[in-house]
Amino acid sequence: MLVWERPEPQERPAPVPLSRERIVRAAIRLADADGLDAVSLRKVATELDVRPMRLYSYIDSKDELLDLMVDAAYAEIRPTGDTWREVLRSLAESTRHTVHEHEWFADLLGGRPQLGPHALACGESVVAALDGVGLDAVMPTVGAVNAYVIGAVRREIAGQRAERATGMDEKRWQAELGPYLRRQFATGRFPALSTVVRDAAHLDADETFRIGLECLLDGIEARVSR
Repeated sequence: MLVWERPEPQERPAPVPLSRERIVRAAIRLADADGLDAVSLRKVATELDVRPMRLYSYIDSKDELLDLMVDAAYAEIRPTGDTWREVLRSLAESTRHTVHEHEWFADLLGGRPQLGPHALACGESVVAALDGVGLDAVMPTVGAVNAYVIGAVRREIAGQRAERATGMDEKRWQAELGPYLRRQFATGRFPALSTVVRDAAHLDADETFRIGLECLLDGIEARVSR
């Protein structure tokens, strides 16, 4: 029986009350602070000031704990809107916001299907909004938006992690590599890249995400309208 369907054990009197929700919230606090490597049943038990074996009455394994953490993150993703385009945009923006609130979430997106109650509720609200898209196109459409979001947020998170690891923000990184790029562009072998780097607007992460998302939604709308 999946963890979401399995009833919690009846709690016996104890100095520290316990529940599956408290366990998950403690795990999320650890992951928010120090990443997924900081999450183990032993460390969660320490965070809750209980013996590790007590947790096994509620959760069978770390994999189950990660599934519950992901579903708790999905509770923060609430797509809204009056049209399918608004709902898909809201899904993308809300997912990105949740990743920036919980960096570890980016590492767990895009794997096996998420089937917890909050993930299913999120999926239901999105699919219900795609009523006019065509039944066979619903899942590919949602999949395309999710793939864009996962790729975008993982790139952003990778950049943030690289900045923390090296101590070099974007401006310092550009200053460090600028002379190299100028030498390469001076060879004349990369005229298109040279023009874009020199003349195009340098967008921040928010603008880059928004424009890329709108390009994708424009493509979906063109296909739906055919």
